[in-house]
Amino acid sequence: MGSKFTLIGSGLAGGLLAGYLGRRGYEIDLYERRADPRAGNTVGGRSINLALSTRGIHALQQLGIADEVLQHAIPMRGRMIHDRSGDLHFSPYDRDPNKYINSIGRGALNTVVIEAAQRYPNVRVRFNHRCTDVDLNAPTAQLLDTETNQLVEARADAVIGVDGAFSAVRGALQRLDRFEYSQSYLAHGYKELTIPPAADGSWRMEKNALHIWPRKSFMMIALPNPDGSFTCTLFWEFDGPRSFASIRSDDDFRRFFHEEFPDAVPLMPALLDDFKENATGSLVTIRCAPWHYEDKVALVGDAAHAVVPFYGQGMNAAFEDCVVFDECLAEFPNERKRAFAEYFGRRKENADALADLAVHNFIEMRDKTAARTFRAKKKLDHALEGLLPGLYLPLYTMVSFTRIPYAEAARRARRQDAVVYASLIALALFVVALMCGLVRAVSG
Repeated sequence: MGSKFTLIGSGLAGGLLAGYLGRRGYEIDLYERRADPRAGNTVGGRSINLALSTRGIHALQQLGIADEVLQHAIPMRGRMIHDRSGDLHFSPYDRDPNKYINSIGRGALNTVVIEAAQRYPNVRVRFNHRCTDVDLNAPTAQLLDTETNQLVEARADAVIGVDGAFSAVRGALQRLDRFEYSQSYLAHGYKELTIPPAADGSWRMEKNALHIWPRKSFMMIALPNPDGSFTCTLFWEFDGPRSFASIRSDDDFRRFFHEEFPDAVPLMPALLDDFKENATGSLVTIRCAPWHYEDKVALVGDAAHAVVPFYGQGMNAAFEDCVVFDECLAEFPNERKRAFAEYFGRRKENADALADLAVHNFIEMRDKTAARTFRAKKKLDHALEGLLPGLYLPLYTMVSFTRIPYAEAARRARRQDAVVYASLIALALFVVALMCGLVRAVSG
């Protein structure tokens, strides 16, 4: 094929995209600022556990590595809600128990996708290379080899930025006239905590569930790991009367946790140390346009559309980007500029829809999951899905267990809700009218 691509970022999407493009015969140089994760290095420092679902699995299947990845995953069949009293309520994700999301560690997944890419002799991966700038017109990427402190210039036919929310490649695009860019942060940050395995290596809570402690304005979640532990994440406001900023002593933190998460405290022997030692992360949504420049530069994954993690779709959406990017290059093999533009056209609306869905799902998880009305709505969703197969699909099912485009899923869910609520109102009015008629008949 003859074309050469420089990929910046060998995180999850970068490694997968290198495999896709390598399979298609392109010459690929993949540069990553961190050390090789296979050498026992942590990947990305702090990170929220990943939830792999249908879209991501499909992308992995195309490279024949889905089964290998899923060996490292734990099925989560629903949400386990923990209320303040310690009572538990399980809410399945779908009426079909064979539909579930998969908890997987970033390191294990990153290793599989990098090794899959390196099976192609035309793919070369270089770690410890930090991108400092991109010449869009050349196109070349300037990189610093952090082991030797030497500057490296990587020249190719196109540079692809797969380098995350704070992308250096996107930074170069942002200097272009009329390039659109916005970022918005939630008032909440996050802190990782840990529930270790039991003495015999088993899980100390239900293994096949995503655990949620919803507390109106904040929450904690926990995802299972293969070693018997759970990775917990506390989502809490940065500022305010009850927030990260309000903790001024160890006793403040202990008191807060005992009040809000009493059933979790006995399971977390290193709770205070985790809280003090683990960094507090921020939660950002990034939108930009366009995701490409001529036929020379393109953005994939979080570099183009970072989203908050509350739908568990950030990685799945990035993997879906790789599928669509590959499809567009296949459709227009000799028109790379058109392929890049087509990829942007197919994905932008869906990325924006997912960004909105993810923020909305944060409100749902922290606030609504504890309510009986929420659980009743989920049961109604599942009942309607059973009564109207193929016609009615809950929003969560469409997002997590199908490949219906995100924007189409959001529109369809709005239409369904309008019909359901209108039908319920009509039914209620009918019942009232019937009762009134009965009362008049009896009194007459």
